Amino acid sequence: MCSGHGHGEDRLRRRSLQIASNIQQELQQRLVRGLNDPRIRGLITVTKVEVSDDLKHAKAYISVMPYERAKLTMHGLTAATKRLRRDVMERIHIKEMPTLKLIYDEGHKAEMDVFSVLEQDRLEQTQKSSSAWASGGQSSDQSRETAQDGTNESNDMTKDASE
Repeated sequence: MCSGHGHGEDRLRRRSLQIASNIQQELQQRLVRGLNDPRIRGLITVTKVEVSDDLKHAKAYISVMPYERAKLTMHGLTAATKRLRRDVMERIHIKEMPTLKLIYDEGHKAEMDVFSVLEQDRLEQTQKSSSAWASGGQSSDQSRETAQDGTNESNDMTKDASE
């Protein structure tokens, strides 16, 4: 038999996911409006927010582009955390806003690095194929000559065998 305990946990989990989604959306909107801190520059994205099941703590994962700005931008954002938390709390109406911790999203950087390597490889492949194509006209002429020579040789061999 099922106890009511499991359903309560599901309800709490759904609630924490809903609050996480609301925090992510409002925090992103707040960052889009900007902050008066010269350290905070670049494209800043809230990649995800995790809220503890007891709704007391939230971790917001942040990506910053260009990456060279990430460290300085994260310092600025960390300094503005209390203000960001207050601004977000005004927009989402919950009794108690979780504490907010901003974390630089290393995974997003790694993902972008992979895309960069793949793009570089694609560019190199494109250059190789276009340079092979450019010189390919000569190569295919040479190949045709060789094929014709081979055909002539096999015809000669056929003649020799029949004689």
